[in-house]
Amino acid sequence: MSKPQGFEKPVGVRDYLPRATRRLRRIERSVLDCMARWGYDPIKTPTMEYYDTVGIASSTPDRKLYKLLNNRGQTLVLRSEMTAPIARVASSLLREESLPLRLSYHANVFRAIEEEAGREAEFFQTGVELVGDRSPEADAEVIALAIASLQAAGVKTFKFAMGHVGFLNGLFDEALPNRTEDQQVLKERLLRRDYVGFREEAESLGLGSKQQQELEGLLRLRGGVEICSQAAGLSSHELALESLDHLRKVWEALSDYGVSQHVLIDLTMIGDFSYYTGMVFEGYAAELGFPVCSGGRYDNLLKQFGRDVPSTGFALKTTRILDGVDDPEGEEERPVLIVYESNRRAEALAEAARIRAEGGAAVTRLSESGSGEKIAEKGRYSRILSYIGENASAK
Repeated sequence: MSKPQGFEKPVGVRDYLPRATRRLRRIERSVLDCMARWGYDPIKTPTMEYYDTVGIASSTPDRKLYKLLNNRGQTLVLRSEMTAPIARVASSLLREESLPLRLSYHANVFRAIEEEAGREAEFFQTGVELVGDRSPEADAEVIALAIASLQAAGVKTFKFAMGHVGFLNGLFDEALPNRTEDQQVLKERLLRRDYVGFREEAESLGLGSKQQQELEGLLRLRGGVEICSQAAGLSSHELALESLDHLRKVWEALSDYGVSQHVLIDLTMIGDFSYYTGMVFEGYAAELGFPVCSGGRYDNLLKQFGRDVPSTGFALKTTRILDGVDDPEGEEERPVLIVYESNRRAEALAEAARIRAEGGAAVTRLSESGSGEKIAEKGRYSRILSYIGENASAK
């Protein structure tokens, strides 16, 4: 293995140059401000966590966790997502706070990747967790806030898909009773959106015509709230019917929020984390071919930290938004360049202080030539103020 050059960095990580960093901060501020207006308080958790607590609870596959040892020989992980760390805090430091808790965050997370996959090992997420409310109202709130957050981030055209883990579990239990491995294979096909593979697997299971019809009918369950009535005809399982009733109530609340036009029901959705227990959803930007937001209900996660309370939440995939969506603000305001001779330094610095106090940006520079700055500098600055000679001049 060759030694890396001085300018090289590990595969899957990146440098954010000034323009991208400014834009990333603008997205972060805009989204967190939006979340604050909905009553969500910001929280930060450590970059490193114990593997035996947060690492296991996160449900991120072991092969995707970055692990390291501390000086006591204990295994740590770099956080792979933010829900499990916040669940730890909500179950400990915030245990005495009244419920529900509304928490927001912006953080970098880490997942080990295959080098040829072209994906990032470190990326940013901005999201919320609503802890202590199991109602359809809470699920509707986080979806409505996710929509508002995407808009705050500058995503103009998008669509959300909403499903329910309970419906799939009920349907599979009815069609494939006591066949856990077969159920898991079908769920993995749905998770990868491999519908052709799903049909092939279903056909290979040797089911009766009714069970086969139920499984194949699942793939047609996408649309508005009317999909819930169609789905009820596929399964009489109690869990499946309860899940459909929950989705109807979420949809009704979204209609009252005035955002249901952005949402469709997709009952093939299963969520990409095993801790999801109920409603799950994803948001897609028209500019991109993959999700920019995902979330759902995870009513059992906090039990792993000793507190049995329901929760729901979402995360924006901030790095994807940064890379794939046009910047609604355009170019950052360029600073004013103030050039001065040493005998007029006090005047120049006072003017720079005034500009900064009013919210502007100013750069100061001692002129060595005494003849001002080149016109070429105007590409970097909004204007140039010259404190050279007797009177200040602007270019």
